[in-house]
Amino acid sequence: MGDLFIWLISFFILIALIVLLVYQLMCLADLEFDYINPYDSSSRINNVAFLEFIGEGVLCVFYLVTGHWVMSLLCAPYLYYNVRLYSLRQHLVDVTEIFNLLHTEKKRRLFKLAYLVVLLFFDIFWMIWSAIEDDED
Repeated sequence: MGDLFIWLISFFILIALIVLLVYQLMCLADLEFDYINPYDSSSRINNVAFLEFIGEGVLCVFYLVTGHWVMSLLCAPYLYYNVRLYSLRQHLVDVTEIFNLLHTEKKRRLFKLAYLVVLLFFDIFWMIWSAIEDDED
């Protein structure tokens, strides 16, 4: 039963990360369609970007601590990418360059979203697997 709770916790962390990325994509889409000014859009994205990085780090460490090595290894490239962005100081959106980098920023977040959706499918699979395994015992 403990494994099921671990998968549920990671499920909710993944959902929170997906919500943060969708919010960032919505801010970029609003900027693209001129519903919001560049300053507001970049400040909203920058406010949640650090939360996304922390959430992914917590998820990877959570998988390591609970002994789910495969999922931790699947989270590692995403975590490495976020650490690389942070170390190169490219994790924040610049107000003056946001229009020039709009398509790049959208693609970056769409790839992150696709990666998180794949992780979510794996998480749901393992959650169902552990629920069936607990039911058989």
